[in-house]
Amino acid sequence: MKNFTLSELCICAASEAWRDDGEVLATGIGIIPRLAASLAKLTHSPELMMTDGEAYLVSEPVPVGRRGDYIPKIEGYMNYSRVFLNLWKGHRHAMTGPVQIDKYGQTNISFIGHNSNKPKAQLLGARGFPGNTINHSNSMFVPRHDRRSFVEGEVDMVSGVGYNPSRRLKGMREDFINLKIIVSNLAVLDFKGPDHKIRIKSLHPNVNLKEVQDNTGFELVVDSENITETPLPSDKQLLIIREFLDPENLREKALPDRS
Repeated sequence: MKNFTLSELCICAASEAWRDDGEVLATGIGIIPRLAASLAKLTHSPELMMTDGEAYLVSEPVPVGRRGDYIPKIEGYMNYSRVFLNLWKGHRHAMTGPVQIDKYGQTNISFIGHNSNKPKAQLLGARGFPGNTINHSNSMFVPRHDRRSFVEGEVDMVSGVGYNPSRRLKGMREDFINLKIIVSNLAVLDFKGPDHKIRIKSLHPNVNLKEVQDNTGFELVVDSENITETPLPSDKQLLIIREFLDPENLREKALPDRS
């Protein structure tokens, strides 16, 4: 079963974001992050809390797509207000899908263009990004790793807080921010460079350093001795993804074709 797709590789790599998190609410925004959080709970981190995406905590992740005869395994009530209680206490780790990321880890889902009164493209708005990024752990998934996503300079609108000292509010400690990893279609990145600079952690198969740097608008930290190849999915992981979490193969629509 060792033949795998890029989406399956990204799901398995992204699931590592929640390893050793303990009993926190795992939230994956988008198909790949959701499947990654679900895979984490079913493999290395069974203590994770997870919702059905509606109003309940579940003891088992709910598969994506049509549920058919599947009945969610409900173990508690988790309405919107209770989600925020977990969020404010830091008992949550979300993986989001920002449109732009800059060298500070600041993220944008609001608009494209430097004129907020007349943007080139209007997106979702900042939504919960500001509060999320100062209250609990955050990771990111970027389906297309290029200079439009990993931008030169600052993101057009800072929706999510990063490690930019000039934007830190008075009295705000650096340890309020906990950015963990970025998974893209090329590599896995983290924030373990000097002063939390973004560092290349692993390269996906058949991807080289030059390709990642050429598609990034800022200089990445390269620690050649510690860069590995992104671990390949195991047979167990592939079986869980294909047979239970995503039998309709919706994951394959989440990534651009690199052929």
